[in-house]
Amino acid sequence: VSDNSTDPNGYMMVVNASFSTGVFYEQEIDGLCENTLYVFSADIINLIANGVAGHIAPNVSFLLNDMTEYTTGPIDQNNQWNTFGFTFETEPGQTTVKLTLRNNAPGGIGNDLALDNISFRACGPEAFILPETIANICEDGDPITLDATIVGSQFPNAAIQWQQSFDEGLTWVNIPGETGPSYVHNQLASGFYYYRYLLANGVDNLDNLKCRVNSNVKIVYVVPKFYEIIDTICQGLTLEVGNDVFTESGVYVDSLTSSIGCDSIVTIDLTVVPDTGIEATLVGTPPACLESSDGTIAIPSIENGYPPYMVGLEGGRVFSETLYTDFAPGTYPVTITDRFGCTFTESVVLDVPDPFIIDLGPNREIDLGETLLIEPNLSVPIADFNWTPDIGVNCEIDCLDLEWAPPFSSTYVLEAVSEQGCVAVDSIQIIVNTVRKVYIPNAFSPNGDGFNERFTVFGATPNIQLIESLQVFNRWGSLVFEASPIAPNDLSAGWDGTYKGKSLGADVFVYVAKIRYLDGVVETKTGDILLLK
Repeated sequence: VSDNSTDPNGYMMVVNASFSTGVFYEQEIDGLCENTLYVFSADIINLIANGVAGHIAPNVSFLLNDMTEYTTGPIDQNNQWNTFGFTFETEPGQTTVKLTLRNNAPGGIGNDLALDNISFRACGPEAFILPETIANICEDGDPITLDATIVGSQFPNAAIQWQQSFDEGLTWVNIPGETGPSYVHNQLASGFYYYRYLLANGVDNLDNLKCRVNSNVKIVYVVPKFYEIIDTICQGLTLEVGNDVFTESGVYVDSLTSSIGCDSIVTIDLTVVPDTGIEATLVGTPPACLESSDGTIAIPSIENGYPPYMVGLEGGRVFSETLYTDFAPGTYPVTITDRFGCTFTESVVLDVPDPFIIDLGPNREIDLGETLLIEPNLSVPIADFNWTPDIGVNCEIDCLDLEWAPPFSSTYVLEAVSEQGCVAVDSIQIIVNTVRKVYIPNAFSPNGDGFNERFTVFGATPNIQLIESLQVFNRWGSLVFEASPIAPNDLSAGWDGTYKGKSLGADVFVYVAKIRYLDGVVETKTGDILLLK
């Protein structure tokens, strides 16, 4: 955010509101005129950018003598300066007022604002010298009359004082005795003359800048009878004066008649310098990415001309720098002109950069627990990447090439950033068939022959993640074996056909197994197991 003026070095007042509401600007103004209309205003901007949510909006009251006269209400987050204020009329005998700005919103998150152009001035009729264009007269011509045009009835006892400026409007002095509705300019020496008038309600108020208004500035130009043109041009160019065209060095005298009928004698002192042939080095750097506009055109050296140089590009705009930025791909004519008009023209071509492309391949279909390999095909090297949603894989070094067993069907998105800062995105849909690859035997023989000595749950991993519990009951419902948790396929953790250290005889038993799969589903399986001897 910059201040609200055209001054590159302008100032503004930034307010970071406290948690408590209160006054942040106050000033007493004296020397006012009674029965006069005034305006108190200020430009205010909400410093929270448009689109940022959850922030408190500033709310400012304008007070006159500690009484609230106007309140802005919540000031919009529109990234714009807004003018707020009010008018009031001083009472008979009133010459002093106190002006106050108060913050009504609490501090904390937001309520940050800036102020500029805090203004207090008298309101009066609109004062003009018409027409507002420059008035041109001849050096040997007739005087010209300037008329005061007053629009409005705020000053029933209107008083006028004509003024003149001798420094192009920086300072003004009263013209003695010129207090009428018109002023006759009768100075016929060539040059520019600056005029305005003061307007107030009564003569006594003319000297009080807090009680008066100013007219626009009127410039009177007295066209000289004699004037001289001194110029230097590049060989091959022309100087046109009136209807004459000059191409060679020399001193020429000509007479001209201006558009307002002034006769002038012109002395032209023209120097034509040789075109030495400007030489320049142009370096174009294309944009880094296909969709970006960060290309540059640099001019590291310019020789053989007459400095200083001006560079023209981008639709006729003129610059004096040697590095230009923010170009999309394309062809850009560059024109370099020296101080005398000698030119150099050449085009710079900014090529279209190679596209940054990611290709994850076709969509895939697998069974739950199967390992899948995704190897992205990249058109350029990358600097960073991110998979979404979170794949749940612990990547210590690099997970650009994904080899893992997806637990769910999902669409996985890879967003990558190239070494040049370009961004590319691709996605792949993985369909996971929820096949439960589990095997539970229906018999085992713990007889010491080394085969089928233990009973447990078998299955493919990582399809099966864990056996949360395995229980075995006899035909009367008594628990004879229990283990939790155990890994699938782990015979050492299974049942060996014993109960309290004693081998059981051949019989039919009932098992209950709780099995957790890769996708988080827990399934309970029951059945009969035959113990053989």
